[in-house]
Amino acid sequence: MRIVFVGCVKSSEIFLKKLIDTRADIVGVIAKKESKFNSDFVDMGFICEANNIDYLYVKNINDAETKDYIKKKEPDMILCLGWSQLLDEEVLNIPKIGSIGFHPAALPNNRGRHPLIWALALGLQSTASTLFLMDAKADTGVIVSQKPVIIDYEDDASTLYDKVMKVAANQLEEVLDAFEHGTVHLIPQDLSKGNSWRKRGKCDGQIDWRMSSRSIYNLVRALTKPYVGAHFVYGDKEYKVWKVREIVTKEYENIEPGKVISVKSKNNFTVKAGENVIEVLTCDDIELNEGEYL
Repeated sequence: MRIVFVGCVKSSEIFLKKLIDTRADIVGVIAKKESKFNSDFVDMGFICEANNIDYLYVKNINDAETKDYIKKKEPDMILCLGWSQLLDEEVLNIPKIGSIGFHPAALPNNRGRHPLIWALALGLQSTASTLFLMDAKADTGVIVSQKPVIIDYEDDASTLYDKVMKVAANQLEEVLDAFEHGTVHLIPQDLSKGNSWRKRGKCDGQIDWRMSSRSIYNLVRALTKPYVGAHFVYGDKEYKVWKVREIVTKEYENIEPGKVISVKSKNNFTVKAGENVIEVLTCDDIELNEGEYL
């Protein structure tokens, strides 16, 4: 199959390298030269040049130049794997077979924005890797393949990203083989079921020490690198937090939330949460004293 690949983030890089390894017929790649929107942005041009693959940098996937580029490639399939813009119907109608998208959630559950972040922040115990035939809406197309991914307590944004992509890269190879041999099993989504996650804002990443220790732990692991990091406010300054440990204890049940219980260093200290205690293990340097309140 003649494939036009679309992507500009870390997952796109993993998918593209998998396609190259399996000798897929990649006739063109659509990428971005830069992105202030994607925290895990990757310039796919370097991979294309190293592997003699034709590519085009674009700002809008739906502009006339991009459509002309795709049409000239005469693709059987578009693989849109890691792109923040929706493809309009004209683009979707170009490939002979269709356009495949990727969403790391168990569609029709958890459509929408920031699927890995929300899954961790909400303390979910599982997610999924889903490949689907794209339509003009977000994450609503017919499912081509879906595989579960377990979320362990120790997982954070980085480890869960790696877990999902290990599953998804092999899954993509299986899906393309199924299309080649006419063995694809399509599953329409029941959109009366499931839910759609909203876009997160800065306030969603702020630690309130009145939250339970589990909620704080989940928030920090959800937003750790490669994402923007959770934060708390002390005085008039924000401090990023990258890793914490949850301490389940009744020893401090009479202590108010936000009280600093102990200080080991500028970025290692314990704080009373709404329930239990949080030990901050990695954060921006901060001068604190035992007994202070955050």
